[in-house]
Amino acid sequence: MVQRSKSSPAWMHEHVNDPYVQRAQKDGYRARAAYKLLEINEKDKLIKQGTVLADLGSAPGSWSQVAAKLVGKNGKVFALDILPMDAIEGVDFIQGDFREDDVLAQLENLLQNRPLDLVICDMAPNMSGNDTIDQARSYYLCELALDFAQNHLKTGGSFLVKVFQGSGYQEYLTAMRQIFATVQTRKPDASRNRSSEIYLLGKNKR
Repeated sequence: MVQRSKSSPAWMHEHVNDPYVQRAQKDGYRARAAYKLLEINEKDKLIKQGTVLADLGSAPGSWSQVAAKLVGKNGKVFALDILPMDAIEGVDFIQGDFREDDVLAQLENLLQNRPLDLVICDMAPNMSGNDTIDQARSYYLCELALDFAQNHLKTGGSFLVKVFQGSGYQEYLTAMRQIFATVQTRKPDASRNRSSEIYLLGKNKR
C-alpha cells in the first residue's frame, strides 16, 4: 500500500483537484468517501427506507450522512467511533470502542431489541508508512468489525467492509464466507485506482 502523507505537496495537489473532493464540498458531504457508499448502494440496494444499520468507525461521518438520507423516518442509523463526530440529523452517535461492554450496552439500549439489517465499515488505521504493520493493523480492525457483525446482524443481514488487498486478504475472505451465504467484491469509481482498497460485501448472514 503506497500511502502519501497528508502534509505532502503531492497529496495536497491531488486532494484539491480531486473531482470527488470538489463534489463532496458542493453536496455538503464531510468526505469524498460518501460517493463510494452511494455507488455501492446504487448497485446493491443495501440501504433502503426502513433499514436499521450500524456504521463502525464512522468519523468524520460521510457514510452516516448518506445512510441517514436513505433510511428515511422508519429506519435508523447508529454510528460508532472512538473519535468525536459532529452531530448528524437522524444519526445516533456513540463515542467509544465498540469492543467495550459499556459501548455495546449503549447500542443495545438504543436498538430496543431491533436487530441490525446492515453493518457498514469504512475504517482504516492511522498509517505508519510501514506496509507490513499497516496491513496487520487494517485486518485487525476488519476482524473486529466482522465479529461485531456476526454478533449483531439479524439472520439474512448484510455487511460491507473496506479491506486492503495483500497479506491477510484470503484469510479474511474465507472467514466472511463462513458467516455469509455470498461474499462479493466492489471497487467503486470513487476509490482511487492506485489504492489497494476494495470493499467486501457479505450478504445473507447465516
